[in-house]
Amino acid sequence: MSLRRSGSQSLVSLLGHWQETPSRTPLWRQLAEALRLLILDGRLALDSRLPGERELSSALGVSRTTVASALAQLRDEGYVVSRHGSGSRVILPAQLPQVPTRMNTVQALDLSIAALNAGPEIHQAYHHALSLLPQHLASTGYDQQGLPALRETIAQHYCARGLPTRADEIMIVNGAVSGLALILRLLTGPGDRVVVDNPTYPLAIAAIQGASCRPVGVSLPAEGWDVDGLTATFAQTSPRLAYLMPDFHNPTGRCMDGPTRQRIADLSARTRTTLVIDETMVDLWYNAPPPPPLAAFNTDAPVITLGSTGKSFWGGLRLGWIRASSRTLSSLVQARDTLDLGSPLLEQLATGWLLENADRLLPQRRQMLAARRDMCSALMAEYFPQWRYTQPEGGLSFWVELPDMLSTLFAARAESVGIHLGTGTRFGLAGAFDRWLRLPFTLNDETLRIAFKTLQPVWNSLNGQQNNLRTRKIIY
Repeated sequence: MSLRRSGSQSLVSLLGHWQETPSRTPLWRQLAEALRLLILDGRLALDSRLPGERELSSALGVSRTTVASALAQLRDEGYVVSRHGSGSRVILPAQLPQVPTRMNTVQALDLSIAALNAGPEIHQAYHHALSLLPQHLASTGYDQQGLPALRETIAQHYCARGLPTRADEIMIVNGAVSGLALILRLLTGPGDRVVVDNPTYPLAIAAIQGASCRPVGVSLPAEGWDVDGLTATFAQTSPRLAYLMPDFHNPTGRCMDGPTRQRIADLSARTRTTLVIDETMVDLWYNAPPPPPLAAFNTDAPVITLGSTGKSFWGGLRLGWIRASSRTLSSLVQARDTLDLGSPLLEQLATGWLLENADRLLPQRRQMLAARRDMCSALMAEYFPQWRYTQPEGGLSFWVELPDMLSTLFAARAESVGIHLGTGTRFGLAGAFDRWLRLPFTLNDETLRIAFKTLQPVWNSLNGQQNNLRTRKIIY
């Protein structure tokens, strides 16, 4: 079997600013920590082969002994396996080590995931679904487009938001990422370009690269979206499609206004470039609901919309949908044959109940999240006053700007105290955004305070060393 190989320059970009100078931590250990973080984040693909020691030491500008020691440490921990003459390949330990922390628990705390646990409404939804299940048992259970009743409910939600939709324009899939992978399978081929925001959702980048396509980033300005940049990129790269998240964008939390949606929809119609619009955060607004769906702004634009229950209700449902023309959905149903035979029936029935009761359930969820957002903001001001951020209009996280390119270093050090952080480099292309951190506010106040209290000395030590280094440079 031919293993995927990580190029040395690509690996250097992914590592970002991994080297802490000066530091009491040996250089080989710093490199091991940075590589481990890439593996845990999924940015280094499992079973991929790492560059050779000599090649990697040259690319990083460190000694071969440093590289060899880092790889030896990762071998001991179970993150790489090496064979003489074949190099080292990435694996995961049979059991991830439990790191002792100051939080009186042996379980590491994951602050890299922006998602909520299940509320009591999930149990109610499944209870209701089980009561409806018997009437469906006479069927085969295979339905690649989804239950008609659920598709009708979703269509009504789009109509209520200003986008006339029929049930035959809805297809049920196993989550938004699964829907994106199916769209890529139908509309793209190896080497095709796909335009994305930069930064953007990391699993979208992974899906695009997994389809052997090339993501092309259009940088987000300080506010809003760069429509002129998007227009120029369409003209220069002729992409097969563009993936955008206008509703409480992940990771920035911003919401696209109506005039910008109009311009982008008109651009899509004029260039015949398919837009894949991810609406997985659309229900999580705190001040005001977002404008109508982007597809409503120009009916001639080729727009495919993705929706999901994962953020609004619970990730364990693993259910999403695609809204597109009936002709496009017919093609997607045929393309789905080689992936799966449909979505689980029980989950569809549970989702139908949740969507039918969304107007009753979601306001309380939004109120709870808004309170957690405000508390997280207050805690950051207390523990990390150097951090800068804009209050998100919706979504589940803050996009935090650090005073220097410290995201990778901070995340690597946080692992040592049992906390996993989402570095900004996960959300960018080619290792960008190393001075940014995505910080969810989905945890309860007490857990978040304990986490921040644990992280504060780690951050102060790291930031203090960087300040000393800058001062020393100024003096000399």
